[in-house]
Amino acid sequence: QVRLVESGGGLVQAGGSLKLSCKVTGITFYINTVGWYRQIPGKEREFVATISSSFVTDYADSVKGRFTIFRDNAENTVSLQMNSLKFEDTAVYYCGVRPPHGWWGQGTQVTVSS
Repeated sequence: QVRLVESGGGLVQAGGSLKLSCKVTGITFYINTVGWYRQIPGKEREFVATISSSFVTDYADSVKGRFTIFRDNAENTVSLQMNSLKFEDTAVYYCGVRPPHGWWGQGTQVTVSS
């Protein structure tokens, strides 16, 4: 059974930083693309960042230069370092394996106060 558990969300002031982490079990982690999406109430879940099995990264334009995704295949974790946070980054952040059609975690709330 594939399981993803996110951590690291919280409340931060605009301009601050947060790091999200996601532990993945039940799947051969290192061969899979993993990533982060986010969702605000009433809107579709949107792409934030992915990292492939060969460590190729991709970012949404809205987060380029501010967010960094990285993976640790020894620990089966994927993390998202978020710097220079903006109010509009407020959302529930979801970790995914083979996004957008694979497996998802339960989400972690990130709230950025202006």
